[in-house]
Amino acid sequence: MFFSLNRVCLALVTTAFLMAAGQAHSENREAAEELSGLLTDYRTYQADFIQILVNEGGDKVQETTGSLKAKRPGLFYWEQDPPLSQFIVSNGEKVTVYDPDLEQVTIHSLDDRIATTPALLLSGEVDHLAETYNVTRQAADGQQQVFVLEPKSQDSLFISLQLRFTDGVLNEMRLNDSLSQLSILSFDDVQLNESVPDSAFVLEYPDSVDVIQDGA
Repeated sequence: MFFSLNRVCLALVTTAFLMAAGQAHSENREAAEELSGLLTDYRTYQADFIQILVNEGGDKVQETTGSLKAKRPGLFYWEQDPPLSQFIVSNGEKVTVYDPDLEQVTIHSLDDRIATTPALLLSGEVDHLAETYNVTRQAADGQQQVFVLEPKSQDSLFISLQLRFTDGVLNEMRLNDSLSQLSILSFDDVQLNESVPDSAFVLEYPDSVDVIQDGA
């Protein structure tokens, strides 16, 4: 009798676990589809930004400003202001990083790891978010929508990413990395779906800089 009760309890627990897992999977897919719908509507995205880096103890260790623009499919341009100047540009196949202070340009192939860089969600493929991330809807009301993405791959560049929308417009990203640091990226003066020529995504730098290619 005791053995039979154990088997019944085990069956009930297993069933409850499978039901919970199925519900979580369904909720993850629904949240991913909702987020994908929001981002897919962004044919172009332009904004100024303030980026604040907070350490594990909650102290602000760095603040930078700049601007970015993105255009589907695959075009992205990030410009960070002095004194920490940096330019990051993607053409959908490669990512080029120019550090003026180092007089160095690094060119990376847009592999799966780099393609999941948070900012590239504004220009890359977002139709299959549920395959790459566990997506949860943290909050939603008439104006505010908040989504949290947790990468399924252990090789990801971050642990979790929060996207905050107001009236369908992305105005903040919060990224937690493996060093227990929090990066808060706030967007201002957002312009959606304005015409942006492809020529605006060409990175120019002096011939004198060192150019490093992946695998070179």
